[in-house]
Amino acid sequence: MKLEHRKQKVAPLPQFLLRQARFGLFAFLLISISVGIGTLGYHHFANLVWLDGFHMACMILTGMGPVVEMTTEQAKLFSSFYALYSGVAFLSITAVFFAPIVHRLLHILHVEATTEKEN
Repeated sequence: MKLEHRKQKVAPLPQFLLRQARFGLFAFLLISISVGIGTLGYHHFANLVWLDGFHMACMILTGMGPVVEMTTEQAKLFSSFYALYSGVAFLSITAVFFAPIVHRLLHILHVEATTEKEN
């Protein structure tokens, strides 16, 4: 997943859309893995049914907060570490998704500034 160098031309729109789709697919994969880890953990440590574990993992991953109160020490520890992981993962996954968009905007601004100086 390589981006063009600042001295290269801005990628054409179809190439950009393909790149955005790849980054979006990668972000979706990271979200799926994160939700899967949370669902398994809540099912195992908090003895939640699969659907409740999935719901809890999704709520924690998006920063909405817990839905079910944890009663055992194992469940509380898992919930705490998963919440810490989720905070970092959510921000990182968001950065992965928006990286091509921000890069393209900055690249366009840089190219325009360079062509104005050359004239």
